[in-house]
Amino acid sequence: MLISNARPWAGDPRDILVEEGKIASITAHDPSRQLGAGDVDGRGRILIPAFSDVHVHLDSTRIGLPFREHTGRPGVWGMMSNDRENWREAEIGINERVAGTLERMIARGTTRVRSFAQVDVDTKLEKYEAVVAAKEKFANEAEVQIMVFPQAGILREPGTERYLEDALKAGADVMGGIDPCELDRDPVRHLDVVFGLAEKYQVEVDIHLHEHGTQGVFSAELIAERTRALGMQGKVNLSHAYELGSVNEATSRRLVDTFAELDISLTSVAPSTSNHLPLVQLTEAGVRFGLGEDGQRDYWSPYGNCDLLDRTWQLAFVNGFRKDELIEHALAVATIGGASIMSHEVPRLASVADRPGVEVGDRAELVLVDGESIASTVMDRGTDRTVIHEGRVVADGLKVLSVADSY
Repeated sequence: MLISNARPWAGDPRDILVEEGKIASITAHDPSRQLGAGDVDGRGRILIPAFSDVHVHLDSTRIGLPFREHTGRPGVWGMMSNDRENWREAEIGINERVAGTLERMIARGTTRVRSFAQVDVDTKLEKYEAVVAAKEKFANEAEVQIMVFPQAGILREPGTERYLEDALKAGADVMGGIDPCELDRDPVRHLDVVFGLAEKYQVEVDIHLHEHGTQGVFSAELIAERTRALGMQGKVNLSHAYELGSVNEATSRRLVDTFAELDISLTSVAPSTSNHLPLVQLTEAGVRFGLGEDGQRDYWSPYGNCDLLDRTWQLAFVNGFRKDELIEHALAVATIGGASIMSHEVPRLASVADRPGVEVGDRAELVLVDGESIASTVMDRGTDRTVIHEGRVVADGLKVLSVADSY
């Protein structure tokens, strides 16, 4: 497949030849070159790596359904309880909701996804199986990892650990954890289960960390100790962790250095807080960093629209980025940053100036987007997009091509 007249990372017009799912060559654009069947006319659009949403709760979505009054209560347990009280009563079934949401994500340019699947004594494996079904339905359009997630904690309700193990036996890719101190109130036992199951089934770990101040730092350091002791460098991710920068500069620096040393990655949903660890400092230290949309128009929040380019704008905004280089870095995080968490075959971002993913030898996970520059694309978030997965066009004009009936 030839992608003609495209501008990698908003550079000069190029013709990009794709063979066997990888970029085979990049040459100056030849206007006289005739396009064949299956070739793509870039029309001067910007070519970037496809988006990687590495923190999304596909299982709690209400995308495509009518807006409803927000009835959530404060705190993780209050929000979780609200979801538990309402998720079965949605206008359509959980399988349709999950698949419809994943389809919209693909149509807008996301071809790499790490989705959480809530497993507890209420949902059992019902939500997990819905995410598995969506993954299988769109296996030719996106790569999906599934994290078995104890949203209600592990220790509060007897039987939860058994269901978590059942999901791992069924093939879940990542073992999850959540707020070891605040939710389960027993960080040692909580982490015993999380790391024990991860080691037993040889999967990675991804822990939600909403805890504030010194409590959050304490949990993060316990997780780092486990990572070092078990030799799990490069196999642990902290999600959210938006309060780890709230103690003092010395503590923040120590955490950044520890994460870099142990290759503990971070994923963010770009929350409205100034207490997160500085993104530029994390990147310069070599910490893998990814972006996600979290829950989308669900029983937790009315926000989210399946478009990671929108969330890229938010990441740049909450970090106070104004310079073009930093806005471009936000887009690099939303694309290759997350991809490097899902697969260590993808190199981590080397600096805020690093613009990988569209070079000879790279996987053809690509999106053509309209815009004058990367900064303008992030600001304007246009809809003229063509999505390529494994060297094949899978969506165009916000429509997944392999699905007959749009959701």
